[in-house]
Amino acid sequence: MTLPDTTALARDLAPAGVLRASVNLGNPVLAQGAPDAPRGVTVELAGEIARRLGLPVEFLCFDAARKSFEAMTTGRADLCFLAVEPAREAEVAFAAPYVHIEGMYAVPAESRLRTPDDVDRAGVRIGVKQGSAYDLYLTRTLRHAAVVRGTDGVDVFHGEKLEVAAGIRQPLTAHLAERPELRLVEPAFMTIRQAVGTTKARQPETVRFLSETVAHLTASGFVAEALSRSGQDPALAAPVER
Repeated sequence: MTLPDTTALARDLAPAGVLRASVNLGNPVLAQGAPDAPRGVTVELAGEIARRLGLPVEFLCFDAARKSFEAMTTGRADLCFLAVEPAREAEVAFAAPYVHIEGMYAVPAESRLRTPDDVDRAGVRIGVKQGSAYDLYLTRTLRHAAVVRGTDGVDVFHGEKLEVAAGIRQPLTAHLAERPELRLVEPAFMTIRQAVGTTKARQPETVRFLSETVAHLTASGFVAEALSRSGQDPALAAPVER
């Protein structure tokens, strides 16, 4: 990987002299811990990007992707870690994906809904976490089923006695381990491509640096090792793009 002038890149990406990274603690695959001591693959990625630019790093932690997105778009953060979605691409310049995770449905065990296609029918209500990648995706792609938003998709599913809950495979699986009356609908209804992003106002060289850096860290095994260190499946690292 050919590295450009890191001084100019640092000035463009972090004009305040510190790389402010927006972290979503609401996605346990990507980040864990407390706001004052976050950890996980996104934290390690932000730290490595900052190191390569010769910058200190500051973490702004949130409990939902929409809040992390807002921190980026309102200028409070320089870097974000979000799923690539058309609704976000209008304002965020995304680098190469570093992790692929799956969006899943959960339903009562006796439900007649057996496949993701079965879910998109009139009268079916799906609980989602407001502003999440799967909220944006389902809002964009569903034709008949209704999306019901809340602070947590599983909570709104239970609270309003909905037909379906939507979420990320890992936390949904953990929830179902305690709720045998529920089951997952296989296969996944979407692949969520998690990527590093910054604002569209950045120079093309800055976005290219981020994309090349993330691609290198994914190909080198850094991302898989960071996932493993935080107790996540290293196989979630994004496929290396040739």
